[in-house]
Amino acid sequence: MVSSEYERRIAARFAVFDQDGNGYIDRADFSTAAKALLTEFGTAARSDKGQELYAGAEAFWQGMAGIADRDGDQRITREEFVNGAVKRLRDTPDRFAEIARPFLHAALAVADTDGDGAVTVDDTARVLRALGASEDIARTAAATLDTDGDGKVGEAEIVPAFARYFTVPE
Repeated sequence: MVSSEYERRIAARFAVFDQDGNGYIDRADFSTAAKALLTEFGTAARSDKGQELYAGAEAFWQGMAGIADRDGDQRITREEFVNGAVKRLRDTPDRFAEIARPFLHAALAVADTDGDGAVTVDDTARVLRALGASEDIARTAAATLDTDGDGKVGEAEIVPAFARYFTVPE
């Protein structure tokens, strides 16, 4: 059984995905997140990076819907998220990482302004703010993601951290 504290923490994660705040996660939320990132970094939607980001957002949505949309209505309610996705994924955060990887890879490419394959801590904070995090949380999280202290955040750091955040153990 899912504890109330665990459910509360996961419900807060639901709000991260529910970009428009309408009470459910759907394809539009993933497109909204992609659009916000492209706008933040001045990247055209029709560019290669823009198209890769939208494709990653769609892949992420399809993976989430396949796991959590139990009634097939193309929307994931808070209850479906907590009782569906979380229960299935908390014991296998690597599965969640693989669902998220195409979007995260593309988001990092958009934010990688110098093309070296990693994103500065400051640009990582910009990504998090564009996705709805407050300034304080974005800065703290970005600094935490730089696990080797080199001032950069790469895919090897962000993908497992993202999975851990959304599949918080009880």
